[in-house]
Amino acid sequence: MIDNFTPAPYAAELEAAGIPAELHGWLGRMGVGSLVVKMGIRFVELSPERTVATMPVEGNTQVAGILHGGAHVVLAETLGSFAAAMHAGPGRHALGVDVGATHHRSIASGTVTGTCTAIHLGRTLTTHEIVMTDEQGRRLSTARITNLLRDNAPDAAPDAGQ
Repeated sequence: MIDNFTPAPYAAELEAAGIPAELHGWLGRMGVGSLVVKMGIRFVELSPERTVATMPVEGNTQVAGILHGGAHVVLAETLGSFAAAMHAGPGRHALGVDVGATHHRSIASGTVTGTCTAIHLGRTLTTHEIVMTDEQGRRLSTARITNLLRDNAPDAAPDAGQ
């Protein structure tokens, strides 16, 4: 049992990822996910309409020494999925059904910022556009993700509150 005085199992992980304290109840029993931790993704802003996070290039490169294209997509899908889950609200969850990305330029060092903006926030579907930029604000890639919103199964554990 988690009460208001005992930190959730993932409290340190959530804090390290930049998750605001008011969202710890929602994510406290599951954390942000091991891939988010491995990629070094750090959230700056979180809402269904706009979600922003950063990710280091170092540790996420491909053999040529530039940011791996898949790393762009991991950042995009993370941002779009978190935004969709927040829109879904308590008792519901988001399932990614489509993600695609176009890479515009490479980056070999520094930090990438992903900015996720809602295109459509519906009852059963959400669509978000995610733009990745470098530290000079140059567009590195553009992605789009669509998530299906579903009700949690009746036997699922109750939400910790969002």
